[in-house]
Amino acid sequence: MPSLTLELDNRDQLTAALDGGGWIVACLCAAWCGTCSSYRTAFDALAARHPDKTFVWIDVEDQAGVVGDLDVENFPTLLLQRDDVVAFYGTMLPDPNVADRLVQAKAALAPDELARLAGSNEERRGWQQACNLRTLLANADD
Repeated sequence: MPSLTLELDNRDQLTAALDGGGWIVACLCAAWCGTCSSYRTAFDALAARHPDKTFVWIDVEDQAGVVGDLDVENFPTLLLQRDDVVAFYGTMLPDPNVADRLVQAKAALAPDELARLAGSNEERRGWQQACNLRTLLANADD
């Protein structure tokens, strides 16, 4: 199953995945970015290897109402989240093998360990407030 592209008409689907305790793996990119364009196929292949997770492609310009002031320093940027716990947020090498190892490592963590790591340093605590996709979707401007 390929990744979804975040649009106005499928925000509810992502919200439901987060409400259901599922994993969201989001790639934040831009249509004009050549690296992002070439990475999309690899991201879709990664989604096919993890059918138990929801993979979503978010164009930071098309979805500015969702992304808001989220700091995207470079492309591609990945966001991994389960429920209200942001497990990872940051720039990623456009290598699907690196992303695959990251997804597997985070998904293997028990919920209590995931929560502990989420609060383990200032950067990760900041992710919980600024990068929580559930909150971003709930507060989105259409």
